[in-house]
Amino acid sequence: MNAHWKQRPEGGGRFAIWLIRSIARHGGRSVARLCLYPITAYFLLVRGPERRASREYLARVLGRSPGWLDVARHIHTFAATILDRVFLLSGQLSRFDIRVEGLEALAQRVDRGEGVLVFGSHLGSFDALRVLVTTRPALRVRIVLDISHNPALTQLLDALNPRLAADVIDAGQDGVAIVLAIQQALAGGELVALLVDRAAPGEAVTRVPFLGNDAAFPNAPWLIAATLQVPVVLAFGLYRGGNRYDLRFEEFSNGPDTLRQQVSRRDRREAVATVVRRYAARLQEQVLGAPYNWFNFYDFWDGDDAADDRQAQQAGRVGAAPGADVDAGKRDTVRGPGWGEPG
Repeated sequence: MNAHWKQRPEGGGRFAIWLIRSIARHGGRSVARLCLYPITAYFLLVRGPERRASREYLARVLGRSPGWLDVARHIHTFAATILDRVFLLSGQLSRFDIRVEGLEALAQRVDRGEGVLVFGSHLGSFDALRVLVTTRPALRVRIVLDISHNPALTQLLDALNPRLAADVIDAGQDGVAIVLAIQQALAGGELVALLVDRAAPGEAVTRVPFLGNDAAFPNAPWLIAATLQVPVVLAFGLYRGGNRYDLRFEEFSNGPDTLRQQVSRRDRREAVATVVRRYAARLQEQVLGAPYNWFNFYDFWDGDDAADDRQAQQAGRVGAAPGADVDAGKRDTVRGPGWGEPG
């Protein structure tokens, strides 16, 4: 459990992922879901770090000692959402019962041609965001994704939707290039979606209360939102079993309200902490309502990222502000590889 989450080996390998994709495409979702049971057994029996991380997390969120069935349900839920990516990314949304909440406010911004940052997390399925394409066919959704993490899964699923693959903003590139790509997309009235609950090695973070203890959340997404002065909408795609998903959108901030640009340098750390703490509280409420949807299979509180957090604090980088210009924000805060990794 001491290795950073980005160093975790990819579960199953290329052959296993190709096999389940082939079964899903040629045998259908019902047949493919039968494969979820041996996959769950594999992680229960072979992948000790993930199994232990699941047990420790479930103890926090359930308020009791979890049993094997709890851990199996947690892993099975994760495997089910990974399988459903095959269908969601290939546009087969009719297979699913997706209930959508809060879309009206986001749709109004889209209709006005506004660029919006859509912040998600490793809670449920971020791919349920594809439902937006069915309601706004001309809408372009750009995903900030580290394509080098879980390469087998990324390559195989990208093959299902070349257009979506072409619209990915690679989080593995230089931080300046990431921010410029985000800025350009937003200026064109596009949605830019990214996951904001994991920090990359050495990235500036803020530790705030989350499920009973302080956890590290990355600063960069919020500083970019403040620098670019764009609204932030939270998105949660919660898996409810079977073919059911709840897709929820919540307006979180309106451009300048994300972080006040005029705040003094002395108070910037607290300004960042305030917005991150507010986000963590919203995320916690969603997690408590869907506890088996949490897919950070590592020690989110005191394990993988604790050393990185301490190093960043020693370097004086935690809570760094974007400054008066975009370049300052890009230099000080962006460590792209922490964003957008699946599972």
